[in-house]
Amino acid sequence: MNLNYPIKFLKVFLKQTSLSAIILGNCVIYTVNVEFNKDFLTIKENQITVGIKSRPIKGEANKEIIKKLARHFKISTSLIQIKTGQRSKQKIIEIQN
Repeated sequence: MNLNYPIKFLKVFLKQTSLSAIILGNCVIYTVNVEFNKDFLTIKENQITVGIKSRPIKGEANKEIIKKLARHFKISTSLIQIKTGQRSKQKIIEIQN
């Protein structure tokens, strides 16, 4: 169930409330920070930080982020979608149940 909240609303809500995750129906919206030339995934106080080795060329970095998150949450990569930040170090992602 994709509730299709406007991305602008989600960005403002996450920023103003200092939350890093929102549960909407059967999906969870997270903010994710990316660090390059590193290899890790940490979740501290509902903040996800991902270190990746891939270069941000032709979507390779985004693919690595999705694979790492899928592996961590033990779900299929098809259940994870980058909603905003395709070309940014700060992303909003949606994970479906």
